Amino acid sequence: MNVLFILLAMAVLLYIAYRTYGSFLSNKVFKLDDKNVTPAVEFEDGLDYEPTDASLLLGQQFSAIAAAGPVTGPIIAGIAFGWVPALLWILFGSIFIGGVHDMGALVASIRNKGKSITETVRTHIGKSAWILFNLFIFIALVLIIVAFTDITTSAFVNTVTMENGEVVGGGAIATSSVLYLCLPMIMGLLMRYTKLNLTWATIIFLPLVGVAIWAGKYIPINMPTIGSLDPKDIWNIIIIVYCIIANIIPVWLLLQPRGHLGGYFLYAAILVAFIGIIIGGFKVQYPAFTGASAFGGNNPMFPMLFITVACGACSGFHALVSSGTTSKQLKKETDAKVIGYGAMLLEGLVAVIALITVMIVTKGDELLGKSPNFVYSVGIGSFMEKFGISKAFGISFGLMAYTTFVYDTLDVCTRLGRFIIQELTGLKGWLGKVIGTIIIGGVPIILMTINLTDTAGNPVSAWSIFWKTFGASNQLLAALALIGITVWLKNTASFKKAYLLTFIPAIFMFIMSTWALLRMFFVNMKTADGTFGFPAGPNIILPILCFIYALLAIWMMFETAKSVTKPVETVKAKA
Repeated sequence: MNVLFILLAMAVLLYIAYRTYGSFLSNKVFKLDDKNVTPAVEFEDGLDYEPTDASLLLGQQFSAIAAAGPVTGPIIAGIAFGWVPALLWILFGSIFIGGVHDMGALVASIRNKGKSITETVRTHIGKSAWILFNLFIFIALVLIIVAFTDITTSAFVNTVTMENGEVVGGGAIATSSVLYLCLPMIMGLLMRYTKLNLTWATIIFLPLVGVAIWAGKYIPINMPTIGSLDPKDIWNIIIIVYCIIANIIPVWLLLQPRGHLGGYFLYAAILVAFIGIIIGGFKVQYPAFTGASAFGGNNPMFPMLFITVACGACSGFHALVSSGTTSKQLKKETDAKVIGYGAMLLEGLVAVIALITVMIVTKGDELLGKSPNFVYSVGIGSFMEKFGISKAFGISFGLMAYTTFVYDTLDVCTRLGRFIIQELTGLKGWLGKVIGTIIIGGVPIILMTINLTDTAGNPVSAWSIFWKTFGASNQLLAALALIGITVWLKNTASFKKAYLLTFIPAIFMFIMSTWALLRMFFVNMKTADGTFGFPAGPNIILPILCFIYALLAIWMMFETAKSVTKPVETVKAKA
């Protein structure tokens, strides 16, 4: 079968969902109304609250949520379970769970003065649940930063060797990455202090992104070993330091222009994939089902499929983006449909393209043994080669696109982590910003410098160890966010059955995520001799994380049940 038919079918189904179910959510469930003044307009301060045109904000939202998750997750899941299970979950998950989750978090936030989803939980469930939710989010953000940073820096130190012997070096990708980060800052300064408008800024700076990719191979940054730190450790620290700096500067200087350019990068990746697939005649070669057990074995489809695909179908992190930064920039309420629901469906399309890079490879190909960013970039390189672009440039483009997705998410993660810490501690002003940023940046650095091993005692990358833990925690965070949105809808919505559209997905995600966490806890509690007990060395952190997450989730559910049977006094924000 030609993969073109699968891609076109998925694109059409996602578009139909946007036009139908998205409109139902906008008009019937959330009742979006441009007569309502948004927090961005009401509290405009030029720093966090900034009314932003939908076209610019969509790119920022899309690039922030469409990071490594919708690329890495579908590739890992496709290899493990086959492309059919992964494809079906991407389709139904993004339409009925992920999109509803993202849009619900965004609307709940703008109806609550731009406050985060955690504040929605505090207002409509209670303070205890608010504290638990914040702790849950903090750990989730740390895991996101660890997993995404570590997998990104692997591209800076490794290489891809093509069939003709040509090598795409990691140092070239590192250089292109650094150049790319400089461009949006220049763009932001020019737009702020000159008469350069968005249209001309886009025309000027988008081609420069291509120049940055091309120039990388001529001035590669090959990081040396410094003391006990290998090149990857050093790059990990550099990226975290960058995130710390990016977190405390105004959104107009980096976040908005970089999100705009990153959004176009995402659009370009989708476009070149479409063109390459249309003219390339790529056939499905990977099996539809791998024969993985549905419930038993080391990696059963239930529940592991649903936490492995992660952001390609649903992501709790999106609630933090929607309610943490995007809600403070939404110019009018009706923009929530395209920015909340539409961006998630676009992310579903990104996930489909990532899955196709597995589908066109035969089972047993050595490429599938590499990290997902290399599988993705080789696929993008193959697509671009079909219309006359060098495969080496295409692979560099794919790796840079992947890295761009991650940067956008890491910046937002540290900013959101700072918001969470400030909310918990009550610290305001620059002191709160600095302390919050140091905490959310410092903990991941510690975790990434720990020497983790697999069950046989062999050293492994941090991302490969933390990915499933991240996936489970991220999906559980989505479940808890959906629970918060459910209670808010139940308390405020004029459409009395609106809460069911979030409650049913919340229960499904809660069951799958908690099941996965408990399963991983027991798997990781096996010692080297096969007995049950805490593992020796740094790997002890894995079962501890799983246990803490499961405990917080169950406690959160208990607090939610109490709030429903004995409601707290609230100041209602109408849905």
